[in-house]
This record gives sequence, structure tokens and C-alpha cells, in this order.
Amino acid sequence: MKKEKTTILVADDDADYLFQMRVMLENAGYEVLAADSQRMAEEIVEAVKPDLAILDLMMEKDDSGFILSYKIKKKYPEVPVILATAVSQETGISFGIDAEEDRSWIKADLYLEKGIRQDQLLLEIEKLLKR
Repeated sequence: MKKEKTTILVADDDADYLFQMRVMLENAGYEVLAADSQRMAEEIVEAVKPDLAILDLMMEKDDSGFILSYKIKKKYPEVPVILATAVSQETGISFGIDAEEDRSWIKADLYLEKGIRQDQLLLEIEKLLKR
């Protein structure tokens, strides 16, 4: 039996951002699983396989997004993961996943700065889902 909607896990400890993402993704036709912590996201991933995950980098810990991404990829290697963060804006530290060295330890398919336009984000999601 084919499920009707594509499921996207969104994990972010910013309640406003989480709400905005949920509304935007649901309006675009996706089913959204929202988690406000790394722990909650891990519980969801244990119970449900999302079709794609959008993770905040810093939640309870500075590396929550990296840890979640690693755990999702270990359990479901084919599930695309987007790391969305404002860390560069907040700290001035910038990084990405373009370099081989970064890709070796950052288990994400795409790295985005928060504040990306909705149409851009939806386009990136579609590309990752290969629709």
C-alpha cells in the first residue's frame, strides 16, 4: 500500500520557526512530523521513516543536528537530510558540505542558511526527493 503524502521530519527548538515550517510544508502538500528537540526527533525516527528530514543544527546541544543527521543516515541511508541553521549569521563561523573533508563527517545531503525563501526551499526539497 502506497502512502498518500510524502512525510517530512522537521526538528528545531525554535517554536516559531517550527510552526512556520509546518504550515509552509503542509500547504505544499507534505505531511509534517515536528520535533522541538533532538530527543523528540530521535523518538519519531525510531517509530516512523520520514521521506526527508530538515534539521536545525543547534538544539539542546551545539551539535544536535549533526548527531541527528548521523543517526537518520545510519538507520535510513536513502533518506535525504537538510541541515538548516543560522549558525553562520550568529557566530560568523561558516561551513558547508561541498568539501570532501566536510562530507566525510557531516552526514547531510544539503546545508542551508535559515532565511532561505520558501520557493527555494521547496525547490531543494523536490530535487532531493527526485520528483
